[in-house]
Amino acid sequence: MTDPTPWPWAGKGLKAIICDLDGVITDTAAVHSSAWKNLFDGFLKARAEETGEPFVPFTSDDYLQHVDGKPRYDGVRTFLASRGITLPEGTPDDSPDEQTVCGLGNRKNLEFNEVIRRDGVTVFDGAVEVVRRLRAEGMRAAVVSSSKNCGPVLASAGLSDLFEAQVDGISAVEKGLPGKPAPDTFIEGARMVGATPAESIMVEDAIVGVQAGRAGDFGLVIGIDRGLGEALLLENGAHVVVKDLGDFLSDA
Repeated sequence: MTDPTPWPWAGKGLKAIICDLDGVITDTAAVHSSAWKNLFDGFLKARAEETGEPFVPFTSDDYLQHVDGKPRYDGVRTFLASRGITLPEGTPDDSPDEQTVCGLGNRKNLEFNEVIRRDGVTVFDGAVEVVRRLRAEGMRAAVVSSSKNCGPVLASAGLSDLFEAQVDGISAVEKGLPGKPAPDTFIEGARMVGATPAESIMVEDAIVGVQAGRAGDFGLVIGIDRGLGEALLLENGAHVVVKDLGDFLSDA
């Protein structure tokens, strides 16, 4: 049997684990990526037909550089800016058919929820086991997500009891908390379970996520490499990088 990756928090006095949801606990990052591609490719094709500009599709690099880990409307705004496109902001009540930042964001949400309804949610079982073991040992646990679908995704996956506290896209707006790379949502998650950032493990798979961990001075920032590469996650704020949080489990 191979030795497990050493527990990097042993002996550090850390008392809480604050996890991102998409790409850490659930494989919904892939669903988000697909929903964003469907949205933007449709938008860009229609725009190309209207303007005569060439159609340049939305790519996986576009997702990682401009959208991954960000609140929905921020993702729309940032990607469009990368293509030199400006749309009216609109309001969160905009119809998904409206050509506004909020309208496109709402259309993406419909795409995402349709996939979840049809296919369900894939869970990273090793990550769930790590959180359950840590909680059994007395560590506190919170989940943080820029998505407004955090609660429904956890419920669909049967994980509503996994975390004691939740900060999502809905509560972030209600509390006036800026999204990643600002650390505010993660700091709030730690606060809700009675811990300071210095006393907390933060787990993220996005560049803006590990940047938030560094900005918030979290005691340990674990980067989950879902394709970004270890070097990039370390460069942007991770203290340690693994392929999956479950890598810390013994296979003995």
